[in-house]
Amino acid sequence: MGELLQLRIDKWLWAARFFKTRSLAAAAVSGNKVKWNGEHAKAAREVKAGDEIEITAGDARQVVIVIGVSDQRRPAVEARKLYEETPASLAARLKQQEMRKLAPMPGANLRGRPTKRDGRLIRGLSD
Repeated sequence: MGELLQLRIDKWLWAARFFKTRSLAAAAVSGNKVKWNGEHAKAAREVKAGDEIEITAGDARQVVIVIGVSDQRRPAVEARKLYEETPASLAARLKQQEMRKLAPMPGANLRGRPTKRDGRLIRGLSD
């Protein structure tokens, strides 16, 4: 699995299962959502063991240290062996998860279209 020494950052992000497709990984890199050793990366940036990568997706942010390099997308259990999340990043992510549990976003439990009754209530508010 870790026989390669270097690999493009977009391909590594895809292989490490941070993104579902390589094109999504490349779009995140070009959209400045990925930092390599503290600076914004380009998709062709080569990563190697020991590099620090910061990934921002929505309001979630992860900082990981590259441990291994693989150009093949493997199962999630094997993909987790390619990186190690920093303790500060892990603590911040767990704290954010706990905050989401305690105070869910308004409307998070709403699913689908409003019913006729809901529609009448909504129209009643705007009158």
